[in-house]
Amino acid sequence: MSASPFEHPFLSGLLGDADMAPFFSVEADVGAMLAFETALARAEAAEGIVPAAAAHRIIDALAGFEPDLAALQAGVARDGVVIPDLVRQLRAAVGDEAAGFVHLGATSQDVIDTGLALRLKPALALLGRRLDAVVGALDALQARDGAIEVMGHTRMQAAIPVPAARKIASWRDPLARHRTRLDAVAAGVAILHFGGAAGTLEKLGDKAGAVTRRLADLLDLAPVDRPRHSERDGVAELASWLSFVTGSLGKMGQDVALAAQSEVGEIRLSGGGGSSAMPHKVNPVGAETLVTLARFNATLLSGMHQSLVHENERSGAAWTLEWMLLPQMVMAASTALRHARALVGQVAFRPLENGAVGAPARDARS
Repeated sequence: MSASPFEHPFLSGLLGDADMAPFFSVEADVGAMLAFETALARAEAAEGIVPAAAAHRIIDALAGFEPDLAALQAGVARDGVVIPDLVRQLRAAVGDEAAGFVHLGATSQDVIDTGLALRLKPALALLGRRLDAVVGALDALQARDGAIEVMGHTRMQAAIPVPAARKIASWRDPLARHRTRLDAVAAGVAILHFGGAAGTLEKLGDKAGAVTRRLADLLDLAPVDRPRHSERDGVAELASWLSFVTGSLGKMGQDVALAAQSEVGEIRLSGGGGSSAMPHKVNPVGAETLVTLARFNATLLSGMHQSLVHENERSGAAWTLEWMLLPQMVMAASTALRHARALVGQVAFRPLENGAVGAPARDARS
């Protein structure tokens, strides 16, 4: 056991994802926050709020900046958020009069939420590519095995024969719908968070709108009419989507595990896990992992919905809850898609023997 199985030295072999993990590394986190501060200096200089010389000094200093992580850790323990000590370090690195222009008009949540948006964009693009790969693999499975007649089951009992295509479609089609929804979900989180202390950008005066537009353009994020510091529907919708994806994959995993049972044998798996005590076994590890990750994300989703309750203009409690839950949900979805792609490649449907498997129940009521 460990606090994070996604990063554990050996549990990560099952639950980790080397392609997704870098988006949630400390390097990516710091890099995204520095990208915000650099772009802010550029945008404010373009609007005459920050002197050009000061902006250049900020940009140069941040380009090679390496934070004191121990000091950041101590700062978070004290302040509950990383930005106060990060800004202190940035101002020390910039030095002279230019230091006073670092982070001008912004607040901690602007930097952290925008930094998250910058990291979620490529993370969601990766999930989209993996969804495409799983759907494509299921299309290939259907083309090969779709006409094979297998037993349909209702309420865990043999019902009537159905084509394998019927089962494959119940795995594929929800994933295709989730893929269609992804663009809207991604648009809901790929936004600029910029509002200053209480969402009014009061320090920028009549230049607030122009700076916001320039900043959004520099970061390739969508500007919004007002900051969404306490409006968390975007990240909650993402969490719901992540749970939809893992839930649909979990349904596929459960079906495969049941059909591959020795006593059933409707599906043959070309690969699986071994047993330390029973060498004859081939355990459906990939299928089981899909079920686990579906249940994991379904559990965390309720916590993300709790984080919708932000009191007034900003909540420390609800915000911190997001930090704890959302990265794990993204990792779980990415890992599930990785396992799903491999699992589909291992599946082969077996035709019914003598027209039936088991004895269908006499009462076919659903």
